[in-house]
Amino acid sequence: MGVFNIKEIISVTMILFAIIDILGAVPVIIELRTRAGHIQSEKASIAVLVLMVGFLYAGNELLNLIGLDLASFAIAGSLVIFFIAMEMILGIKFFREEMPETVSIVPLAFPLIAGAGTMTTLLSLKSQYQTQNILVGIVLNTLVVYLVLKNVKWLEKLLGQTGVSILRKAFGVILLAIAIKLFRSNTHL
Repeated sequence: MGVFNIKEIISVTMILFAIIDILGAVPVIIELRTRAGHIQSEKASIAVLVLMVGFLYAGNELLNLIGLDLASFAIAGSLVIFFIAMEMILGIKFFREEMPETVSIVPLAFPLIAGAGTMTTLLSLKSQYQTQNILVGIVLNTLVVYLVLKNVKWLEKLLGQTGVSILRKAFGVILLAIAIKLFRSNTHL
């Protein structure tokens, strides 16, 4: 392992923060919390950390082992995000009601927080930055994710029912656009 580089750590942290977009995901998190009753912030944060670190080290090999390419993985994630967005916009439930324990992992930890975009970015970062600096960026982002998840009730109170409803629809449209962009950029039509 090499020396930690503050400039690389800051760059990686900011890139991952933009891709994860945990603040933009707050309306989705509130929706999932409402549906499930609660979010297990510790469980979700640990799942995010394990997914990102695991994918950093074994992402390409894992996908190759099961015969998937990165584009197929990204398209699958985009479809899950698409249906979550449609639920937010239309108020129609596509997914069966799930047990609260599973909501913290799917769809929250994956694909919403540590989704195909994050995984693809990690593989790109690996070619440009030292692994130890990427790991620090992952840990810092996981801490931010944990803080947001832990304080989602407070954020919901701050926004109020009307604010949450408006944000849910607005971010549903944004999430829909992200899903379509992810889908289009990984299909070769």
